[in-house]
Amino acid sequence: MADKKKKKNIFSRIAQLFKDVRQELRKVVWPSKEKLKATAAVVLVIILFFAVYLSVIGKGGQWVLEKIGFYKQEEPEQTTVESIADDTAATTAATTAATEAAEG
Repeated sequence: MADKKKKKNIFSRIAQLFKDVRQELRKVVWPSKEKLKATAAVVLVIILFFAVYLSVIGKGGQWVLEKIGFYKQEEPEQTTVESIADDTAATTAATTAATEAAEG
């Protein structure tokens, strides 16, 4: 028969995992306070630069597209009660005229 290793129970495996993690964290070389501040400052400056850069690119692209008419902004007609009444009267008159012509 093949030599099978007996699995440890779940709790001993979890305990071993935490021991391994702890050993690895002891090997980590943590940065000094000054190095951490300098690195954080560089990251923040880069984030700020790209935020401004992408905003400028976006607004510039929008400006170009507006100038060539891509975003042609047309205001919709405002419908009023009078315009609806006028349209209804015109439709009624046309229908009446067509009916009289068909009968006549």
